[in-house]
Amino acid sequence: GHTTGPSLSNDKLYKFAYTAEVYVDRVKASLQRSAGYRLSSGVDVNLLWRNPDNDDDQLIKVTIRDVQVENVNERPAAKTIFKGKNTEKIIGKEYLKALQRPIILELVRGKVKTFYSYQNEPGFTQNIKRGLASLFQLQLHSGDAREVDISGKCNTTYNVRQDQVTKVKALDSCETENQGFTSHNKILDVSTKATSATIYVLEDSFIKSIKAEENYVFLLNFRRKTGAKIVSKQRLELKSVQAGPGLIAAKQVASVVKSLDSSYVAVPLVAEPVKSECKKCPSLSEHWQTIREHMYPEKLSKAEAARSFLSFIQNLRKASKEEILQVIRSEKTEVLPQVVDAVTSAQTPASLEAMLEFIDFKDASTSALQERFLYACGFASHPSEMLLKSLTAQFKGDIANEEIRETLVIVMGALIRKLCDREGCKLPAVTEAKRLILSRLEKAKKGENVRMYLLALKNALLPEAIPVLLKYAESEEGHISNVAATALQRYDPSFLTKEVKKTMNRIYHQNRKVHEKTVRTTAAAIILNSNPSYMEVKNILLSIGELPLEMNKYMLSMIQDILHFEMPSSKIVRRVLKDMRSHNYDRFSKMGSSSAYSGYITRGPDVSSTYSLDILYSGSGILRRSNLNIHIFDRNAELHASQVVIEAQGLESIIAATPDEGEENLDSFAGMSAILFDVQLRPVTFFEGYGDLMSKMFSATGDPINVVRGLILLTDYSQEIQLQSGPRASAEFLGGLAIDISGGMEFSLWYRESKTNVKNRVAMFTVGNTEVDSFFVKTGIETTLEVETTLDFISTVQFSQYPFLVCLQMDRVESPFRRYVTKYESLPSGRRYTARRGKAELLAGNEYPLHQENSNMCRKVFGAKSDSSSNWF
Repeated sequence: GHTTGPSLSNDKLYKFAYTAEVYVDRVKASLQRSAGYRLSSGVDVNLLWRNPDNDDDQLIKVTIRDVQVENVNERPAAKTIFKGKNTEKIIGKEYLKALQRPIILELVRGKVKTFYSYQNEPGFTQNIKRGLASLFQLQLHSGDAREVDISGKCNTTYNVRQDQVTKVKALDSCETENQGFTSHNKILDVSTKATSATIYVLEDSFIKSIKAEENYVFLLNFRRKTGAKIVSKQRLELKSVQAGPGLIAAKQVASVVKSLDSSYVAVPLVAEPVKSECKKCPSLSEHWQTIREHMYPEKLSKAEAARSFLSFIQNLRKASKEEILQVIRSEKTEVLPQVVDAVTSAQTPASLEAMLEFIDFKDASTSALQERFLYACGFASHPSEMLLKSLTAQFKGDIANEEIRETLVIVMGALIRKLCDREGCKLPAVTEAKRLILSRLEKAKKGENVRMYLLALKNALLPEAIPVLLKYAESEEGHISNVAATALQRYDPSFLTKEVKKTMNRIYHQNRKVHEKTVRTTAAAIILNSNPSYMEVKNILLSIGELPLEMNKYMLSMIQDILHFEMPSSKIVRRVLKDMRSHNYDRFSKMGSSSAYSGYITRGPDVSSTYSLDILYSGSGILRRSNLNIHIFDRNAELHASQVVIEAQGLESIIAATPDEGEENLDSFAGMSAILFDVQLRPVTFFEGYGDLMSKMFSATGDPINVVRGLILLTDYSQEIQLQSGPRASAEFLGGLAIDISGGMEFSLWYRESKTNVKNRVAMFTVGNTEVDSFFVKTGIETTLEVETTLDFISTVQFSQYPFLVCLQMDRVESPFRRYVTKYESLPSGRRYTARRGKAELLAGNEYPLHQENSNMCRKVFGAKSDSSSNWF
């Protein structure tokens, strides 16, 4: 009773039976059918020495013998990889010999003070011994402790009841060399849960039995049915106590250890990282040849393209700069942009060095590749400070193409935001990039330069940029005030101070100067989205009826959408509408074709996605702005998946109409701007200026312009885990998107009709691989999901009468959805067992029901078309 840790009797040999089991499976599956293996052995323990001055300081010898390896679950002989192989064949003669060499532990008050083993022992056998040694560590009173064992330095809680001790280890508190990374956005990431508990039963002040269990669960946030678990169990049971060797008489521990074997050294109890080498893996260029055919541009909307992209990234992450450059330089123009996507997405120092050596910003002829490289940097899942530093250096150097210069600074903005989100705002490269953008904006004189830096701020979302954005939103006009206002719209409402709201109210109500409709409606959206006051909502409602023709209808539609979609400000809007001055027929019966509408694309248990579509026309019936947004959100996070804005201005002169108030001096312009996965891309111009418009109109084919095409890495999760029984485990989830977005605008003066078409073709492939690597056997589970779909958005406008007819259509084609689960066990010799299950289904197509008014109008548009063709003669 005088010891605070377990105490061994002198001259006794304790014989234990030991098993360590590993199971890998789907999260909800029962362990009876899991993949895995069991290592079992005998363990002999005896006391070597006890400190004459302190009974609680003991030296014990632990020896593993009679090692067996088998399947963790009963399986027919034909389905077991261990069939006909003895332990020596499975583990290897040298390794088995090393595993059975004894270890020595110095226990002080039940904790392992020193772990003695052989210095040049293979890491994986040493780790199995560490796993066994860690079991002998316990304290005999309840309470919390910070302990070092195989898992690292961890918070541990003991609960003692008579002869039973329960030890719970908080695995998330363990201090270890953590290797791995997570995705930038929580929705695209993986949730993990890890638990560890050990139950000790004591008898005669020493261990009678130990049962330890450790669980790791990984779940894909956007589809929590997809995931994996690893269960690791250890069991140590006392079988007999026999007469054993006597104690060694000595004063010091060191002399006892030396007398046993001079080769013993004190080794850390924390596991050492070990990884088995791949013996038959193809080289990078060999692997590239097997997937190259799926990387042609016309195949980029297929799931196979996304699958190949992910497998290529996995191999690129192991490759050297020279191997990567060899593949890049051997490629032809057609597939080279896809190689650039993959190499940049690999995000290793070698891949970044290879890209910076290959891409020459002084060469205008390769601007398409430069743009692909920059966008892949912008979509980086876990960007490094080095990446931002390299891009800032390029920006200060010579760049042949002005559009690339613009894309480069816009992407720097996106990287600033991603690094700031990971508490990297004070990193030298981030500070430098922020300073560069803000100081250059201050000095910029030319409109296109101002716009370029504002777009960078629209990505960076820096709190300190808000006053600058307010200045440009209120005092400038055209593109510039528009970009500044839409940049403010992207901030979280918590950043929008009283000053922001005051400025937005001044812009909307035109207190200081006349503003164009697009900026005024953005200002109204900001006010209504950031916790508006009763008076702010009332003033907006009272303004309806006094606004330009189409803007009345648009604002009315925005208010109705807030109510119909139960947005956060709907409560205050309902309160204001109880007042008859705000809510009357005159105000709520305004004619026009503009509209704003939101709805659900999907509503699921894990994530939901919404679309919002708003269209604003000028009084003469020409499109001013169409804006399609898709948001994905779960309980804790939101992702702006895409935004496609088509904007036009100053086109009234073509149909000899009068421009609206505040828009008399605008140049003719039409263009398209897109946000993809929270990153604002460089806007694309259809035409600028009257001359450009006329030449394009007479040569227009209506063929779609490609806006975005490429491969994007979305989910990027990788973690290494040290199991307490000794083996290393890893969990890797990758999700890739092959995307092809095109937009077109047809314009017919003859039929007085215009048509815009945005086609989003996407294929998504996600793969999760959770594996336990014990050097002599690997076991794991691979889960894959794949889906291909197309979302079409068409708007047709007939402006031969007023109010002109507008028909909007948003369709999703039927989409194949496939998912597979593969469990496997394999030996280094290549012998392998796999079990695969899968399911393929067709998700029905869907035409999204926009508002009722739109349905009525589409009937008229398509009715009018069929009439006009039949009345031709």
